[in-house]
Amino acid sequence: MKHHHSMPFGAEPIEGGGVSFRLWAPGVGAVALKLDEARELPMMSPGTGWFELTLPTAGAGSRYQFRLQDGPNEGMLVPDPASRYNPDDIHGPSEVIDPVAFEWPDEEWRGRPWEEAVIYELHIGTFTPAGNFDGVIERLDYLAELGVTALEIMPVADFPGRHNWGYDGVLPFAPDAAYGRPEDFKRLVAASHERGLMVLLDVVYNHFGPEGNYLHAYAPTFFNAQHETPWGAAINFDGEGSRPVRDFFIHNALYWLEEYQLDGLRLDAIHAICDDGSPDIVEELGAAVRDGPGSERQIHLILENDRNQARYLTRDKTRRWRYGTAQWNDDIHHVLHVLASNESDGYYADYATEPARLLGRCLAEGFAYQGDASAFRDGEVRGEPSAHLPPAAFVDFLQTHDQIGNRAFGERLCHLASPNAMEAVTALLLLAPQPPMLFMGEEFAAAQPFLFFCDFGPELARAVTEGRRREFSRFARFSDPAARERIPDPNAEATFTACVLDWDSLANAPHHTVLELHRRLLSLRRQWIVPRLAGMDNGAAKFELLSQRALSVIWRLGDGSQLTLVANLGEEAIETVPPTGTLLFATSRLDNSSLAAGQMPAWSVAWHLQSENPS
Repeated sequence: MKHHHSMPFGAEPIEGGGVSFRLWAPGVGAVALKLDEARELPMMSPGTGWFELTLPTAGAGSRYQFRLQDGPNEGMLVPDPASRYNPDDIHGPSEVIDPVAFEWPDEEWRGRPWEEAVIYELHIGTFTPAGNFDGVIERLDYLAELGVTALEIMPVADFPGRHNWGYDGVLPFAPDAAYGRPEDFKRLVAASHERGLMVLLDVVYNHFGPEGNYLHAYAPTFFNAQHETPWGAAINFDGEGSRPVRDFFIHNALYWLEEYQLDGLRLDAIHAICDDGSPDIVEELGAAVRDGPGSERQIHLILENDRNQARYLTRDKTRRWRYGTAQWNDDIHHVLHVLASNESDGYYADYATEPARLLGRCLAEGFAYQGDASAFRDGEVRGEPSAHLPPAAFVDFLQTHDQIGNRAFGERLCHLASPNAMEAVTALLLLAPQPPMLFMGEEFAAAQPFLFFCDFGPELARAVTEGRRREFSRFARFSDPAARERIPDPNAEATFTACVLDWDSLANAPHHTVLELHRRLLSLRRQWIVPRLAGMDNGAAKFELLSQRALSVIWRLGDGSQLTLVANLGEEAIETVPPTGTLLFATSRLDNSSLAAGQMPAWSVAWHLQSENPS
C-alpha cells in the first residue's frame, strides 16, 4: 500500500522518471536550480512569482538547492521550503524523496473514535537514549500495555542544530534528520497502528524559528508587517498575496495526514496566528481536513488556544467536529497545579482564590474562564461560553512540555507536590470523561526534569541564554544575578541529556508504585468509562462545592448511566453525603467505613458509577 500527497510546490517525482521542481519566489526575478553539487539550470517563470523546472535525469536521492539570481540576496543558495528531507540540516541541500517508495502494511486501519483517546505527549529526542524514531518503536508495546491509545509527538519539522523542542522549525515538511529519515517516521506510524495506537503530530503554523528561515530573502510577502508578533512580522494569512501562503500550510496539514497516515494534528498556539480573513486559516484548514482525509477515516485536530474560543470546537448535527476535535485545556492544568503545589505566582494567581469552583467549572463546563475578567491580564476578558460542548472537546492534563519546560529548572509536578496529592489529582484526571493526556515519564514519576534546550549558532545561542535568564529576573527567587546564573544554559549539551528518561528506574520505588497506579486507573477507564462516552453531548453535568478545596461532580454518560466524582484536594477532612452507585476507585487514604459515613480525609478522591438510568 502506498500513500502520496501531491503538492503544487517543492520536488515532485514524476511517474516514469524525472522530477518536477517548483518554488514560489515573488521577491526575485530569476532563480536557478542547483542539482547534485554539479550543475545549475535556470528555472522558467510562468508568472505570479512561480518558478518551475522539470528534469528527466533527477530522481529520488538527488540533492538540490535554489540559487537567487537577482535582488539584494543575489547568489544566495536556499533549501526548498517544502523539502521532504534535509539530510545535512536546515542550511544544506534538500533531498528528493519518492513518497511511494515506502510500502505501508496492507491493513484496514481507520483510526479510533475520539472517546477512546488516552494521549501520551512525547519528545522524540529525549523519550529514549536513542533519541530517534526507532527508539520510540522500541517502547510502543509498553505504551499500549499502559493503556495509552494515542501518541502526541512534539514537532519534528527540521530545526537548527542537534537538539530542539521543535517549535523553532523552519522546514515544516521535513522530519529532522536527527530523528531519522522520512521512512523511519513512517515505520513508527505503521508500528503504532499495528498496536492500535493513534499518532498525532504537533505542528507550528504561527511562526518560523529564528535561524534558517530563508523565506524573507525571496518571498517577503509570505509575511504581513501589519500584524506584529513576538517573532516579528506575522505569517501572511490575510494580506495581499496570501493565497499561496494559506495553501502552503493547508497542504502541510494534508501532507502529514495523507503521506504519513497520521491520525491527527495538534495546532500549536492558534491564538498567535494573525488572520482577519473569513474564513480564517484555522476554519479553512479544519474544513480541508474534515472533508478530505477526515471523510475516509477517523482524523482529529487538537487546538492550543489561550483565548478559550469555544466556537472552534462546535459540533454539527451529527455530533461531528467542524474545525477542531478538542482543545488543550490549560485552565484545568492551572487550577490542579495550584491545588497540588500551592504555587500562586504568575498566571496561577487567577486560580488561587476559588480553586474548587474553577475546577468544578472545568470538569462540568469545559473552560474555567468563559468570558470572565482575568486579574493576571489586568482585567482582560478571556474565553467564550463552553458548557454546551461535550467533555470530549477538552483535553485535560496535569503536565505538558510547556508547563514543565517553561520553569527555570524544568521541575515536574511530582517534584513539587506530595505523593498523596499526586495520587488524588491523577485519579481525578484519568477517570474523568474528558480525554486525558500524560507527558512522557509522568506515569512513573520520572526523576528527570524537562528543561528548555536548543542548539543555535554561537551568536543566537548567546542571545537565547541571556534572554532566558533575563525572563526569570522578575521572579523574587531570581532577583539575584547569581541565582539566574544557575539556570541551565539551553544550548549546553548537558541541559539536553539531563532530560533523557531513565527507563531502568521503573523497577525501583517510588516509580514502580506510581506506574502501577496509572496502569490500574487506565484499565478502569477502558473497562467502565470509555464504553459509555459515545453520544454523551455535554453530559448535563452539575458540580457542588463542598469546601474551598473540595467538590462533587455528576455527569450523565452517553448510555444514560451516572458518573460521580467526590474529591477533597485539601489538607482538612470534610463530610459529605455518600454517593450512590458502584465504587469504581478510591484513593489509598479512603477506606470503606469512611466512604459509607461520607467522610473524606485530606487528599482523597472517590469515583462511583450508577449504571441504570436514575430517575
